[in-house]
Amino acid sequence: MVMDENEFFREATLRICGSIQVETALADCFNYLKRSIDADGIYLHYISPRKKSGTVFAMADHRGGRRLDIRFSHPDVIWRYIGTGLNLPEELILNQADQHPLGKEMARIVGLKGKLSAMILRLAIDGQEVGVVGFSARGWHRFTQRHLDLVRLLQAPFSIAISNSRRYTELLELKNLLTDDNRYLQNELRFQKNEEIVGADNGLSHVMQQVYQVARRESPVLLLGETGAGKEVIANAVHNYSRRSTGPFIKVNCGAIPEALIDSELFGHVKGAFTGALEKRRGRFERSHKGTIFLDEIGELPAAAQLRLLRVLQEKEFEPVGGTESIRVDIRVVAATNRNLEALVRKKRFRKDLYFRLQVFPIAIPPLRKRKGDIPALVNYFMQKKYRKMGFENFPELAIGALKRLTAYHWPGNVRELENTIERAMIIHRDAPLRFDDLGALQLENFPQENSSPDGASLRMDDLLTRHIQKVLALTRGKISGPGGAAEKLGVHPATLRHRMRKLGIAFGRGAHYG
Repeated sequence: MVMDENEFFREATLRICGSIQVETALADCFNYLKRSIDADGIYLHYISPRKKSGTVFAMADHRGGRRLDIRFSHPDVIWRYIGTGLNLPEELILNQADQHPLGKEMARIVGLKGKLSAMILRLAIDGQEVGVVGFSARGWHRFTQRHLDLVRLLQAPFSIAISNSRRYTELLELKNLLTDDNRYLQNELRFQKNEEIVGADNGLSHVMQQVYQVARRESPVLLLGETGAGKEVIANAVHNYSRRSTGPFIKVNCGAIPEALIDSELFGHVKGAFTGALEKRRGRFERSHKGTIFLDEIGELPAAAQLRLLRVLQEKEFEPVGGTESIRVDIRVVAATNRNLEALVRKKRFRKDLYFRLQVFPIAIPPLRKRKGDIPALVNYFMQKKYRKMGFENFPELAIGALKRLTAYHWPGNVRELENTIERAMIIHRDAPLRFDDLGALQLENFPQENSSPDGASLRMDDLLTRHIQKVLALTRGKISGPGGAAEKLGVHPATLRHRMRKLGIAFGRGAHYG
Protein backbone atom coordinates (compact mmCIF):
# COMPACT_ATOMS: atom_id res chain seq x y z
CA MET A 1 0.00 0.00 0.00
CA VAL A 2 1.41 3.37 -1.10
CA MET A 3 1.55 5.97 1.66
CA ASP A 4 -0.30 9.23 1.09
CA GLU A 5 2.46 11.81 1.64
CA ASN A 6 -0.05 14.59 2.30
CA GLU A 7 -1.67 12.51 5.03
CA PHE A 8 1.76 11.66 6.45
CA PHE A 9 2.79 15.34 6.48
CA ARG A 10 -0.48 16.45 8.13
CA GLU A 11 -0.46 13.81 10.87
CA ALA A 12 3.26 14.17 11.64
CA THR A 13 3.03 17.99 11.70
CA LEU A 14 0.08 17.90 14.11
CA ARG A 15 2.19 15.86 16.50
CA ILE A 16 5.43 17.84 16.06
CA CYS A 17 3.65 21.11 16.80
CA GLY A 18 1.08 19.66 19.18
CA SER A 19 2.64 20.77 22.49
CA ILE A 20 4.80 23.61 23.77
CA GLN A 21 6.59 20.96 25.86
CA VAL A 22 9.06 19.74 23.27
CA GLU A 23 9.57 16.34 24.93
CA THR A 24 5.83 15.64 24.78
CA ALA A 25 5.59 16.68 21.13
CA LEU A 26 8.66 14.63 20.22
CA ALA A 27 7.30 11.52 21.93
CA ASP A 28 3.97 11.80 20.04
CA CYS A 29 5.86 12.34 16.79
CA PHE A 30 8.12 9.32 17.39
CA ASN A 31 5.17 7.04 18.11
CA TYR A 32 3.67 8.05 14.78
CA LEU A 33 6.86 7.99 12.69
CA LYS A 34 8.02 4.55 13.85
CA ARG A 35 5.15 3.06 11.82
CA SER A 36 6.93 4.24 8.66
CA ILE A 37 10.57 4.81 9.66
CA ASP A 38 12.69 2.09 11.23
CA ALA A 39 14.17 4.25 14.03
CA ASP A 40 14.94 3.56 17.70
CA GLY A 41 15.23 7.20 18.75
CA ILE A 42 14.95 10.85 17.69
CA TYR A 43 17.26 13.61 18.96
CA LEU A 44 16.92 17.39 18.64
CA HIS A 45 20.08 19.50 18.66
CA TYR A 46 20.86 23.19 18.80
CA ILE A 47 24.06 23.84 16.86
CA SER A 48 26.04 27.08 16.59
CA PRO A 49 28.68 26.69 13.84
CA ARG A 50 30.05 30.15 14.65
CA LYS A 51 30.76 29.17 18.26
CA LYS A 52 31.57 25.55 17.34
CA SER A 53 29.26 24.30 20.06
CA GLY A 54 25.81 22.83 20.51
CA THR A 55 23.29 21.25 22.87
CA VAL A 56 21.23 18.08 22.63
CA PHE A 57 18.07 19.36 24.29
CA ALA A 58 15.41 16.67 23.72
CA MET A 59 15.00 13.06 22.62
CA ALA A 60 12.30 10.41 22.32
CA ASP A 61 12.33 6.61 22.10
CA HIS A 62 10.08 3.71 23.13
CA ARG A 63 10.26 4.96 26.75
CA GLY A 64 8.80 8.37 25.87
CA GLY A 65 10.17 11.90 25.48
CA ARG A 66 12.78 13.54 27.70
CA ARG A 67 14.38 16.95 28.01
CA LEU A 68 18.15 16.87 27.93
CA ASP A 69 20.92 19.39 28.49
CA ILE A 70 23.93 17.73 26.87
CA ARG A 71 26.33 20.48 25.85
CA PHE A 72 29.12 19.67 23.45
CA SER A 73 31.88 21.20 21.41
CA HIS A 74 32.94 19.11 18.42
CA PRO A 75 36.65 18.58 17.72
CA ASP A 76 37.98 20.48 14.71
CA VAL A 77 37.84 17.42 12.46
CA ILE A 78 34.03 17.37 12.76
CA TRP A 79 33.70 20.97 11.62
CA ARG A 80 35.05 19.85 8.25
CA TYR A 81 31.62 18.27 7.88
CA ILE A 82 29.31 20.76 9.57
CA GLY A 83 31.19 24.01 10.06
CA THR A 84 30.33 25.68 6.76
CA GLY A 85 27.69 23.32 5.46
CA LEU A 86 29.71 22.82 2.26
CA ASN A 87 30.71 19.27 3.12
CA LEU A 88 27.40 18.19 4.64
CA PRO A 89 24.13 18.23 2.68
CA GLU A 90 20.82 19.20 4.26
CA GLU A 91 20.10 15.53 4.86
CA LEU A 92 22.41 12.57 5.27
CA ILE A 93 22.19 8.82 5.81
CA LEU A 94 25.04 7.12 7.70
CA ASN A 95 24.25 3.43 7.56
CA GLN A 96 27.52 2.60 9.29
CA ALA A 97 27.46 5.58 11.61
CA ASP A 98 29.90 4.10 14.14
CA GLN A 99 32.52 3.92 11.35
CA HIS A 100 32.06 7.55 10.26
CA PRO A 101 33.77 10.49 12.09
CA LEU A 102 30.55 12.50 12.38
CA GLY A 103 28.40 9.50 13.30
CA LYS A 104 30.94 8.30 15.85
CA GLU A 105 31.07 11.74 17.48
CA MET A 106 27.27 12.07 17.65
CA ALA A 107 26.96 8.59 19.16
CA ARG A 108 29.55 9.50 21.80
CA ILE A 109 27.65 12.65 22.74
CA VAL A 110 24.34 10.86 23.40
CA GLY A 111 25.93 7.71 24.84
CA LEU A 112 25.14 5.18 22.07
CA LYS A 113 27.50 2.24 21.47
CA GLY A 114 27.88 -0.64 19.03
CA LYS A 115 26.81 -0.86 15.40
CA LEU A 116 24.59 2.09 14.53
CA SER A 117 22.74 3.67 11.66
CA ALA A 118 21.92 7.39 11.64
CA MET A 119 19.85 9.78 9.58
CA ILE A 120 20.45 13.53 9.90
CA LEU A 121 18.32 16.46 8.76
CA ARG A 122 19.59 20.01 9.07
CA LEU A 123 16.93 22.56 10.05
CA ALA A 124 16.74 26.18 8.95
CA ILE A 125 14.28 29.07 8.82
CA ASP A 126 14.74 31.84 6.24
CA GLY A 127 18.22 30.56 5.52
CA GLN A 128 19.23 30.73 9.19
CA GLU A 129 20.30 27.37 10.62
CA VAL A 130 18.39 26.55 13.81
CA GLY A 131 19.46 22.99 14.58
CA VAL A 132 19.49 19.34 13.61
CA VAL A 133 17.09 16.43 14.01
CA GLY A 134 18.80 13.05 14.14
CA PHE A 135 17.36 9.53 13.94
CA SER A 136 19.25 6.55 15.34
CA ALA A 137 18.82 2.80 14.96
CA ARG A 138 20.83 -0.13 16.27
CA GLY A 139 22.66 -2.10 13.60
CA TRP A 140 23.80 -1.22 10.10
CA HIS A 141 21.76 -0.39 6.99
CA ARG A 142 18.57 0.40 8.86
CA PHE A 143 17.64 3.53 6.85
CA THR A 144 16.67 3.79 3.16
CA GLN A 145 16.23 6.61 0.69
CA ARG A 146 12.48 6.30 1.18
CA HIS A 147 12.92 6.99 4.90
CA LEU A 148 14.97 10.07 4.06
CA ASP A 149 12.35 11.30 1.57
CA LEU A 150 9.66 11.09 4.26
CA VAL A 151 11.80 12.91 6.83
CA ARG A 152 12.59 15.62 4.30
CA LEU A 153 8.87 16.40 4.12
CA LEU A 154 9.02 17.36 7.81
CA GLN A 155 11.92 19.78 7.58
CA ALA A 156 9.71 22.89 7.94
CA PRO A 157 7.61 21.58 10.89
CA PHE A 158 10.73 20.40 12.73
CA SER A 159 12.41 23.77 12.08
CA ILE A 160 9.41 25.69 13.45
CA ALA A 161 9.15 23.38 16.45
CA ILE A 162 12.83 23.65 17.35
CA SER A 163 12.77 27.44 16.92
CA ASN A 164 9.65 27.83 19.07
CA SER A 165 11.07 25.51 21.71
CA ARG A 166 14.30 27.47 21.83
CA ARG A 167 12.46 30.78 22.18
CA TYR A 168 10.25 29.29 24.89
CA THR A 169 13.29 28.00 26.79
CA GLU A 170 15.05 31.36 26.49
CA LEU A 171 11.88 33.08 27.72
CA LEU A 172 11.75 30.82 30.77
CA GLU A 173 15.44 31.45 31.47
CA LEU A 174 14.87 35.20 31.14
CA LYS A 175 11.88 34.97 33.47
CA ASN A 176 14.03 33.13 36.03
CA LEU A 177 16.76 35.75 35.69
CA LEU A 178 14.28 38.59 36.13
CA THR A 179 12.71 36.85 39.14
CA ASP A 180 16.18 36.37 40.62
CA ASP A 181 17.08 40.01 39.91
CA ASN A 182 13.83 41.24 41.43
CA ARG A 183 14.36 39.13 44.55
CA TYR A 184 17.95 40.38 44.84
CA LEU A 185 17.06 44.05 44.32
CA GLN A 186 14.11 43.90 46.71
CA ASN A 187 16.49 42.50 49.31
CA GLU A 188 18.99 45.26 48.56
CA LEU A 189 16.31 47.93 48.88
CA ARG A 190 15.57 46.80 52.41
CA PHE A 191 19.14 47.68 53.34
CA GLN A 192 19.85 50.50 50.88
CA LYS A 193 20.67 53.70 52.74
CA ASN A 194 19.53 56.77 50.93
CA GLU A 195 20.89 58.77 53.83
CA GLU A 196 21.37 62.46 54.17
CA ILE A 197 25.08 63.22 54.36
CA VAL A 198 25.29 64.87 57.75
CA GLY A 199 28.40 67.03 57.93
CA ALA A 200 28.55 67.77 54.20
CA ASP A 201 28.98 71.46 55.01
CA ASN A 202 31.22 70.93 58.01
CA GLY A 203 33.56 68.02 58.82
CA LEU A 204 32.93 66.29 55.49
CA SER A 205 33.05 69.41 53.31
CA HIS A 206 36.44 68.49 51.83
CA VAL A 207 35.24 64.93 51.18
CA MET A 208 32.09 66.18 49.43
CA GLN A 209 34.14 68.58 47.33
CA GLN A 210 36.11 65.59 46.07
CA VAL A 211 32.88 63.65 45.47
CA TYR A 212 31.54 66.47 43.29
CA GLN A 213 34.83 66.57 41.36
CA VAL A 214 34.90 62.87 40.48
CA ALA A 215 31.25 61.80 40.46
CA ARG A 216 30.51 62.64 36.82
CA ARG A 217 33.74 61.05 35.60
CA GLU A 218 34.15 57.35 34.96
CA SER A 219 37.33 56.96 37.01
CA PRO A 220 37.49 54.32 39.76
CA VAL A 221 37.23 55.76 43.27
CA LEU A 222 38.97 54.37 46.36
CA LEU A 223 37.46 55.33 49.72
CA LEU A 224 39.82 55.16 52.69
CA GLY A 225 38.71 55.30 56.29
CA GLU A 226 38.18 53.48 59.55
CA THR A 227 35.34 51.03 60.10
CA GLY A 228 32.06 52.86 60.70
CA ALA A 229 33.29 56.18 59.31
CA GLY A 230 30.60 56.29 56.58
CA LYS A 231 32.31 54.91 53.47
CA GLU A 232 29.09 53.37 52.15
CA VAL A 233 27.24 56.69 52.44
CA ILE A 234 29.99 58.43 50.45
CA ALA A 235 29.99 55.63 47.84
CA ASN A 236 26.26 56.12 47.46
CA ALA A 237 26.83 59.85 46.98
CA VAL A 238 29.38 59.19 44.22
CA HIS A 239 26.75 57.09 42.44
CA ASN A 240 23.86 59.53 43.01
CA TYR A 241 25.82 62.50 41.64
CA SER A 242 27.09 60.53 38.63
CA ARG A 243 25.63 60.07 35.15
CA ARG A 244 24.82 56.51 36.25
CA SER A 245 22.44 57.59 39.01
CA THR A 246 19.45 55.97 37.26
CA GLY A 247 21.32 52.66 37.01
CA PRO A 248 21.85 50.06 39.73
CA PHE A 249 24.04 50.61 42.78
CA ILE A 250 25.25 47.15 43.79
CA LYS A 251 27.28 46.74 46.97
CA VAL A 252 29.56 43.84 47.84
CA ASN A 253 31.18 43.22 51.21
CA CYS A 254 34.31 41.41 50.05
CA GLY A 255 35.13 40.31 53.60
CA ALA A 256 31.75 38.69 54.24
CA ILE A 257 31.67 36.25 51.29
CA PRO A 258 33.31 32.84 51.85
CA GLU A 259 36.32 32.41 49.58
CA ALA A 260 34.80 29.32 47.94
CA LEU A 261 31.76 31.34 46.81
CA ILE A 262 33.27 34.68 45.90
CA ASP A 263 33.78 33.93 42.17
CA SER A 264 30.16 32.84 41.83
CA GLU A 265 28.90 35.86 43.79
CA LEU A 266 30.93 38.37 41.78
CA PHE A 267 30.86 36.83 38.31
CA GLY A 268 27.86 34.49 38.38
CA HIS A 269 27.70 30.90 37.14
CA VAL A 270 26.09 28.83 34.42
CA LYS A 271 23.74 25.95 35.04
CA GLY A 272 25.68 22.84 36.06
CA ALA A 273 28.90 24.76 36.82
CA PHE A 274 29.16 22.96 40.17
CA THR A 275 27.08 20.82 42.48
CA GLY A 276 23.98 22.75 43.40
CA ALA A 277 24.12 25.11 40.39
CA LEU A 278 20.61 24.17 39.23
CA GLU A 279 20.12 27.28 37.13
CA LYS A 280 22.04 30.14 35.63
CA ARG A 281 22.77 32.96 38.07
CA ARG A 282 23.98 36.47 37.36
CA GLY A 283 26.80 37.79 39.50
CA ARG A 284 27.15 41.21 41.10
CA PHE A 285 29.18 42.60 38.18
CA GLU A 286 26.54 41.64 35.62
CA ARG A 287 23.82 43.13 37.85
CA SER A 288 25.82 46.38 37.97
CA HIS A 289 25.68 46.89 34.18
CA LYS A 290 25.09 50.58 33.38
CA GLY A 291 25.52 51.39 37.07
CA THR A 292 28.01 51.35 39.95
CA ILE A 293 29.46 48.46 41.92
CA PHE A 294 30.68 49.23 45.45
CA LEU A 295 33.38 46.83 46.64
CA ASP A 296 33.62 47.30 50.40
CA GLU A 297 36.59 45.83 52.32
CA ILE A 298 38.48 45.40 49.04
CA GLY A 299 41.60 44.49 51.01
CA GLU A 300 39.97 41.18 51.99
CA LEU A 301 39.57 40.02 48.38
CA PRO A 302 41.38 36.70 47.71
CA ALA A 303 44.27 36.65 45.24
CA ALA A 304 42.37 34.77 42.49
CA ALA A 305 39.45 37.20 42.67
CA GLN A 306 41.88 40.13 42.59
CA LEU A 307 43.20 38.88 39.25
CA ARG A 308 39.71 38.55 37.79
CA LEU A 309 38.75 42.00 39.09
CA LEU A 310 41.83 43.44 37.37
CA ARG A 311 40.64 41.98 34.08
CA VAL A 312 37.18 43.52 34.55
CA LEU A 313 38.76 46.92 35.17
CA GLN A 314 41.05 46.60 32.16
CA GLU A 315 38.82 44.92 29.59
CA LYS A 316 35.27 45.35 30.99
CA GLU A 317 34.54 41.66 30.49
CA PHE A 318 34.62 38.34 32.36
CA GLU A 319 33.41 34.74 32.14
CA PRO A 320 30.92 33.34 34.65
CA VAL A 321 31.97 30.26 36.60
CA GLY A 322 31.67 27.25 34.29
CA GLY A 323 31.02 29.45 31.24
CA THR A 324 33.01 29.78 28.04
CA GLU A 325 31.54 33.01 26.68
CA SER A 326 32.71 36.43 27.86
CA ILE A 327 30.18 38.90 29.22
CA ARG A 328 30.86 42.57 28.61
CA VAL A 329 29.76 45.08 31.22
CA ASP A 330 29.59 48.85 31.46
CA ILE A 331 30.28 49.60 35.12
CA ARG A 332 31.90 52.12 37.42
CA VAL A 333 33.89 50.70 40.34
CA VAL A 334 33.97 52.34 43.77
CA ALA A 335 36.11 50.44 46.30
CA ALA A 336 36.59 50.99 50.02
CA THR A 337 38.97 49.74 52.67
CA ASN A 338 39.94 50.35 56.27
CA ARG A 339 43.31 48.73 55.66
CA ASN A 340 46.63 50.05 54.45
CA LEU A 341 46.70 48.71 50.90
CA GLU A 342 50.24 49.95 50.32
CA ALA A 343 51.42 47.80 53.23
CA LEU A 344 49.49 44.83 51.82
CA VAL A 345 51.16 45.39 48.45
CA ARG A 346 54.60 45.38 50.09
CA LYS A 347 53.69 42.11 51.83
CA LYS A 348 52.51 40.73 48.46
CA ARG A 349 49.01 40.19 49.82
CA PHE A 350 47.44 42.65 47.39
CA ARG A 351 48.28 43.01 43.70
CA LYS A 352 50.29 46.12 42.90
CA ASP A 353 48.69 46.50 39.44
CA LEU A 354 45.19 46.26 40.94
CA TYR A 355 46.10 48.79 43.64
CA PHE A 356 47.19 51.35 41.05
CA ARG A 357 44.05 50.70 39.01
CA LEU A 358 41.83 51.36 42.03
CA GLN A 359 43.54 54.37 43.54
CA VAL A 360 43.09 56.68 40.56
CA PHE A 361 41.05 58.98 42.81
CA PRO A 362 41.42 58.19 46.52
CA ILE A 363 39.16 59.92 49.04
CA ALA A 364 40.11 59.79 52.72
CA ILE A 365 37.12 59.94 55.09
CA PRO A 366 38.12 61.37 58.48
CA PRO A 367 37.09 59.46 61.63
CA LEU A 368 34.42 60.99 63.86
CA ARG A 369 36.97 62.02 66.52
CA LYS A 370 38.52 64.38 63.94
CA ARG A 371 35.20 66.02 63.01
CA LYS A 372 33.48 66.41 66.36
CA GLY A 373 31.70 69.48 65.04
CA ASP A 374 29.40 67.06 63.17
CA ILE A 375 28.30 65.28 66.36
CA PRO A 376 25.35 67.60 67.29
CA ALA A 377 23.88 67.27 63.77
CA LEU A 378 24.47 63.51 63.74
CA VAL A 379 22.82 63.11 67.14
CA ASN A 380 19.74 64.99 65.95
CA TYR A 381 19.66 62.98 62.70
CA PHE A 382 19.85 59.63 64.50
CA MET A 383 17.25 60.67 67.05
CA GLN A 384 14.89 61.60 64.20
CA LYS A 385 15.60 58.32 62.42
CA LYS A 386 15.20 56.08 65.50
CA TYR A 387 12.16 58.03 66.76
CA ARG A 388 10.20 57.08 63.62
CA LYS A 389 11.58 53.56 63.37
CA MET A 390 10.99 52.66 67.04
CA GLY A 391 7.47 54.09 67.15
CA PHE A 392 7.95 56.65 69.94
CA GLU A 393 4.94 58.90 70.66
CA ASN A 394 7.06 61.83 71.80
CA PHE A 395 10.33 63.01 70.35
CA PRO A 396 13.11 62.33 72.91
CA GLU A 397 15.06 65.09 74.62
CA LEU A 398 18.70 65.28 75.63
CA ALA A 399 19.60 65.57 79.30
CA ILE A 400 21.65 68.56 80.43
CA GLY A 401 25.30 67.92 79.65
CA ALA A 402 24.53 64.94 77.40
CA LEU A 403 25.74 66.59 74.20
CA LYS A 404 28.91 67.74 75.92
CA ARG A 405 29.57 64.18 77.06
CA LEU A 406 29.00 62.85 73.54
CA THR A 407 31.33 65.44 72.04
CA ALA A 408 34.08 64.70 74.55
CA TYR A 409 34.06 60.95 73.83
CA HIS A 410 36.71 59.63 71.38
CA TRP A 411 34.37 57.31 69.35
CA PRO A 412 36.60 54.37 68.35
CA GLY A 413 33.64 52.89 66.44
CA ASN A 414 32.98 56.16 64.60
CA VAL A 415 29.53 57.09 63.25
CA ARG A 416 28.26 53.53 63.56
CA GLU A 417 29.07 53.51 67.28
CA LEU A 418 27.33 56.87 67.71
CA GLU A 419 24.18 55.55 66.00
CA ASN A 420 24.14 52.47 68.24
CA THR A 421 24.72 54.62 71.32
CA ILE A 422 21.72 56.83 70.47
CA GLU A 423 19.51 53.79 69.93
CA ARG A 424 20.62 52.19 73.21
CA ALA A 425 19.93 55.41 75.14
CA MET A 426 16.46 55.70 73.59
CA ILE A 427 15.65 52.15 74.71
CA ILE A 428 16.92 52.71 78.26
CA HIS A 429 15.48 56.23 78.75
CA ARG A 430 12.25 55.78 76.82
CA ASP A 431 10.20 58.34 78.77
CA ALA A 432 13.02 60.47 80.11
CA PRO A 433 15.75 62.75 78.75
CA LEU A 434 18.55 60.80 77.11
CA ARG A 435 21.62 60.41 79.30
CA PHE A 436 24.88 58.80 78.32
CA ASP A 437 26.34 57.95 81.71
CA ASP A 438 27.40 54.51 80.42
CA LEU A 439 29.35 55.94 77.47
CA GLY A 440 32.54 53.95 77.07
CA ALA A 441 31.36 51.33 79.56
CA LEU A 442 32.61 48.58 77.25
CA GLN A 443 36.13 49.58 78.23
CA LEU A 444 37.35 46.92 80.64
CA GLU A 445 38.40 49.26 83.42
CA ASN A 446 34.89 50.71 83.73
CA PHE A 447 33.04 47.45 84.54
CA PRO A 448 31.59 47.21 88.08
CA GLN A 449 33.38 45.15 90.70
CA GLU A 450 30.67 42.44 90.93
CA ASN A 451 31.42 41.49 87.31
CA SER A 452 35.16 41.27 87.92
CA SER A 453 37.58 38.57 88.97
CA PRO A 454 39.90 39.07 91.96
CA ASP A 455 42.55 40.56 89.67
CA GLY A 456 40.05 43.19 88.43
CA ALA A 457 39.37 41.64 85.03
CA SER A 458 35.75 41.49 83.84
CA LEU A 459 34.00 38.13 83.96
CA ARG A 460 31.32 39.06 81.41
CA MET A 461 31.34 36.66 78.43
CA ASP A 462 31.70 39.41 75.81
CA ASP A 463 34.62 40.91 77.69
CA LEU A 464 36.37 37.58 78.11
CA LEU A 465 35.93 36.99 74.37
CA THR A 466 37.19 40.50 73.61
CA ARG A 467 40.38 39.94 75.63
CA HIS A 468 40.98 36.54 74.02
CA ILE A 469 40.54 37.89 70.46
CA GLN A 470 42.83 40.82 71.24
CA LYS A 471 45.50 38.45 72.57
CA VAL A 472 45.35 36.36 69.40
CA LEU A 473 45.48 39.49 67.25
CA ALA A 474 48.53 40.63 69.17
CA LEU A 475 50.20 37.29 68.34
CA THR A 476 49.36 37.66 64.64
CA ARG A 477 50.21 41.40 64.61
CA GLY A 478 46.69 42.24 63.51
CA LYS A 479 46.51 39.71 60.67
CA ILE A 480 42.98 38.27 60.45
CA SER A 481 42.76 36.05 57.35
CA GLY A 482 45.18 33.78 55.53
CA PRO A 483 47.86 31.40 56.85
CA GLY A 484 48.86 32.27 60.39
CA GLY A 485 46.00 34.74 60.76
CA ALA A 486 43.80 35.12 63.83
CA ALA A 487 40.85 33.39 62.13
CA GLU A 488 42.96 30.31 61.46
CA LYS A 489 44.23 30.22 65.06
CA LEU A 490 40.71 30.64 66.44
CA GLY A 491 39.28 28.04 64.05
CA VAL A 492 36.65 30.34 62.49
CA HIS A 493 36.03 31.88 59.07
CA PRO A 494 37.62 35.36 58.66
CA ALA A 495 34.20 36.90 57.87
CA THR A 496 32.78 35.40 61.07
CA LEU A 497 35.65 36.81 63.10
CA ARG A 498 35.29 40.30 61.62
CA HIS A 499 31.56 40.23 62.31
CA ARG A 500 32.21 39.28 65.94
CA MET A 501 34.88 41.98 66.26
CA ARG A 502 32.45 44.62 65.03
CA LYS A 503 29.85 43.51 67.57
CA LEU A 504 32.44 43.64 70.34
CA GLY A 505 33.78 47.01 69.20
CA ILE A 506 37.28 45.66 68.41
CA ALA A 507 38.94 47.84 65.81
CA PHE A 508 40.86 46.23 62.97
CA GLY A 509 42.80 47.38 59.96
CA ARG A 510 45.03 50.41 59.71
CA GLY A 511 45.72 52.10 63.01
CA ALA A 512 44.47 49.24 65.19
CA HIS A 513 46.75 48.10 68.04
CA TYR A 514 46.47 44.90 70.03
CA GLY A 515 49.71 44.69 71.94
